[in-house]
Amino acid sequence: MPKDARLVYSTESGRIRTNPENTSLINPEDAVCSVRREKKGRGGKEVTVVFDVPGGDMELKKLGKGIKKKLGTGGSAKDGCIVIQGNHVDAILAFLKDIGHQAKKTGG
Repeated sequence: MPKDARLVYSTESGRIRTNPENTSLINPEDAVCSVRREKKGRGGKEVTVVFDVPGGDMELKKLGKGIKKKLGTGGSAKDGCIVIQGNHVDAILAFLKDIGHQAKKTGG
């Protein structure tokens, strides 16, 4: 193989091309956060899930911390969604709209 040829695939060194994680949207003001209540797969306990949050992981964790502080409840922010313990759909929708995010209720 000539030295100026570019290596595209090889089984020896693993993955050559890396995909940079691009979580930022072109226009974050157009993004709509979705809020829904879930119960399945959680031992019968209700949680409120916020997903499609614009921005990266830092924005997700910052928003999750603000929601938890406002509601006085526990939760987590990881894997692109915020999980809040309990059924707080209406309160989270109001909080998101107060801080300037567009938000909608999804799932029944």
